[in-house]
Formats: sequence, C-alpha cells, structure tokens
Amino acid sequence: MNTQDIIKQQIEQNDIIIYMKGTPQFPQCGFSSKAVSMLKACNAKFASVNVLEEPEIRQGIKEFSNWPTIPQLYIKGEFIGGSDIMTEMFESGELQELIK
Repeated sequence: MNTQDIIKQQIEQNDIIIYMKGTPQFPQCGFSSKAVSMLKACNAKFASVNVLEEPEIRQGIKEFSNWPTIPQLYIKGEFIGGSDIMTEMFESGELQELIK
C-alpha cells in the first residue's frame, strides 16, 4: 500500500483526524497545540497522526491535500484546513457546528 492509500484509509476510517507535529498530549509545535486545543474545546473525539514519526506521511499529506503546512484537519473525509482556518472557523462557531 502506498502512502497516498494509507492517508486515504486513515481519513476514511476516522470521522475527525488531525495530522500534526507531536501528539495531542505532547504537541511539538505551537500551531499543532492550538489546533488540538480547539478540538478539545469542541469536545471532539478525534484521531491524530504524528507526522514527525512518519516522514513519508509528513510529505504525503501535503501532496494529498495540496496544502503546504501541518497541522491539517479532516472532518468526515473533507479537508478543513490548517491552524489559521481552524481558528477563524472556531471563532465564528462553524467548527463547533461541523464537529457536532
């Protein structure tokens, strides 16, 4: 199975998944930390992939989404965006609606 297939499978198997640096317990960058905080504030049950432990996924997810940065959030198979987009959506209440 190639990297793109693995990513596709991860996204299909989890209603909410975040590709991040580090883990939800120990985020390794400010943007990932902020993204996880917002998900927790929405009481989201989510899966995560630590791209620092999986370099092929780290590169592959950027190609998969055509988005250059990490973190990346997917909800029900749809690419939502990174930390800045999540912040805008969280502040407008849109993120909470999507997660419900």
